[in-house]
Amino acid sequence: MEQICAALEPQFPCRETAITTLGELIGDCEEAYPPVIYVFGHSGTGKTTLINSFLKQCQKQQKVRIAQLNAIECYTTKIMIENVLDSLAVQQSPADNMLEFVEQLRCLHTAETHGFLIAIDNAERLRDMDANVLPVLMRLQQITSLNVCVLLLSQLPFEKYYNKTGLSEIITLHLGQYNKAETLRILSTDFDQVRQQLLQQQSQEQQQQQRLDICEAAMTPDFYNNYLNLFLSVFYKACRDVPELRLTARKCFGIYMEPVLDGSVECADVSRLWRHIAGPLRAALTQIYMRIEKPLLGETVMEDQSVRKLAQSLELPYYGKYLLIAAFLASHNSAKQDKRLFVKHHGKQRKRMQTVNARAKNAEKMSTTLGPKSFSIDRLLAIFYAILDEKVGLTCNLLSQISTLVHLKLLSFVSGEQNIMDGSAKLQCTVGLEFVLYIGKVVGFNVRQYLCDFM
Repeated sequence: MEQICAALEPQFPCRETAITTLGELIGDCEEAYPPVIYVFGHSGTGKTTLINSFLKQCQKQQKVRIAQLNAIECYTTKIMIENVLDSLAVQQSPADNMLEFVEQLRCLHTAETHGFLIAIDNAERLRDMDANVLPVLMRLQQITSLNVCVLLLSQLPFEKYYNKTGLSEIITLHLGQYNKAETLRILSTDFDQVRQQLLQQQSQEQQQQQRLDICEAAMTPDFYNNYLNLFLSVFYKACRDVPELRLTARKCFGIYMEPVLDGSVECADVSRLWRHIAGPLRAALTQIYMRIEKPLLGETVMEDQSVRKLAQSLELPYYGKYLLIAAFLASHNSAKQDKRLFVKHHGKQRKRMQTVNARAKNAEKMSTTLGPKSFSIDRLLAIFYAILDEKVGLTCNLLSQISTLVHLKLLSFVSGEQNIMDGSAKLQCTVGLEFVLYIGKVVGFNVRQYLCDFM
């Protein structure tokens, strides 16, 4: 167990507790495995990568057979069974149902192996298969009399799996979202790779020896950590998906380094570097998850074309487009202004000096550049019905489109992900102004008319 934990802890910083727990449960092949381990947590918390790496270490250092599969790819019972049997090297006739699957597992020769580990990602899809699939997998050790452990990976808590027949209690392992300090620690592990890539890029350019010397002197761990602190001050509230943050941080670092390489800004002058990078970071925040391939600093024509192309290629339902617009308005308008913006007869508003001064905003203080704010489901639906001309009932189909927007990363949960129906969930809109403007043009809706920044 110690060897497995020692090999994995450097690869997965801030997951030492989870690795130790897994090591105590399945790290020792001489002891009996637990029948089932349920690993759950939000996307981007390292569930799949950690479990797959742990199983490979067990296979490498112990006589253990492993099977790794995704329930989305194995969308039928037969496909799932065949994948498990092939991975466990079971040379038997094809199995069509769970009964034949269990019979073939019973015929396994356990003299050459100490155990079997089966990991199933997106395990919530098992609920859509035959009714006996999930109960059999959870009792596979008892039914087959083998030292087998089934690891189920999902974003949902196990309470969502209970059915009329009931399921046995299992061991659960929760991988929570990383806090800001942990995210900074994880992103800082990319320093050597980012430094090597930047030095290689500068060395390939001709007559750039001075820039190369500056790059070698300035690229220190403290300098990179200062950049990451600035980066997370903009991104952490809106996105906690570590792979997405890592990708965006690398893309923006070249812009952060440019004035240092030109010699116009000292590497220790954090305030000037912040003023240089603040705009590009906010621009990148509006395009997170979208994979728009464009320079963050450069021709705005190319930027507009990329955003327009993405908005036109997004095939959302008609009401889904209005829900996205309503979500953007809820994220970038104050709740106090909803009555004035969306109610026709809201009464007159007195013009005070405080109101006039508050509207004299510069670009840095506009809501559309400061980033999205959270909103409730009730407020989202209220704005949706206010901007929609026709009358639409509140149906399951309409509510399911909110889940679709979340699945497409156009909306993200801030809190209360499991409480959508009671209205206590908090969401954020992750798309930018230009993207929503093009969506508004598609449905013939003037988005600027309902934004406080443009009134």
